[in-house]
Amino acid sequence: MGETGDPDRSVELLWDGRGGLSLEAIVGAAVEVADAEGLSGLSMRKVAERLGFTTMSLYRHVLGRDHLVDLMRDAVHGDPPEVTGGGWRADLEAFARHAWELRKRHPWLAEVPARSVPGPNALAHYEHALGVLADTGLEPAEVVAAVGLVGRLVDAEASALVEAARAERGTGVSDEEWWGARDTLFAHFDRYPVLTRLWETGGFDQPDSFGFGLARVLDGIELLIGRRDVKRDETCQMCGKPVVRAASGRPRAYCSRACQQRAYRNRRST
Repeated sequence: MGETGDPDRSVELLWDGRGGLSLEAIVGAAVEVADAEGLSGLSMRKVAERLGFTTMSLYRHVLGRDHLVDLMRDAVHGDPPEVTGGGWRADLEAFARHAWELRKRHPWLAEVPARSVPGPNALAHYEHALGVLADTGLEPAEVVAAVGLVGRLVDAEASALVEAARAERGTGVSDEEWWGARDTLFAHFDRYPVLTRLWETGGFDQPDSFGFGLARVLDGIELLIGRRDVKRDETCQMCGKPVVRAASGRPRAYCSRACQQRAYRNRRST
């Protein structure tokens, strides 16, 4: 019988799966590589070496690196956070802080391309966040935009972590060490009195810049929800006529039961 094909490939197909290689193991090893070296340092070869298998053996489980990144992203997301019971603001803050902690553990998440396929875990997180704001009175587009705004804050802060980690890996010097050695720059700060005053009085000491930004974003969303409450009390969402403000309870969206029923029928028909 003549020699055809690649004998080494035959060995991989016949034997490599016997040592416990699985999709879960591949994804776990890939996450470890990305945690240590960033997404730019991830390769199929490094994952295979970490597992003790040949690179080719991985392709029986994943199509390639991009496919692997999709799986990694969904695996680290896990389940969304629990509802706090403290209202929309507490729940949205819990969601954002959960996402922030996730990105601190896995900074490479900020490097995942925007056009990546979301998995069930990632979509469960998104569904959770949308549900937090869905019944606040915001318009549907406002709910999506508000959740997106919170997500972009998380991603922006995470991107800073990625850049700092990349610079430290490349130079062996941390951000703190690098800035601490810039005495020649600081010697010129006397030209900038406001900058100097803020520097000397601790203005640049920000132990939780993410928390500050998140609080301001939530303040803005809260203000918008308050405005929507007033708007719902002012005019009927169906006919535009004035709505009498309720003495207590939830704000009224319709001027009459007839308009409320018409709105219900319209939603059912669409």
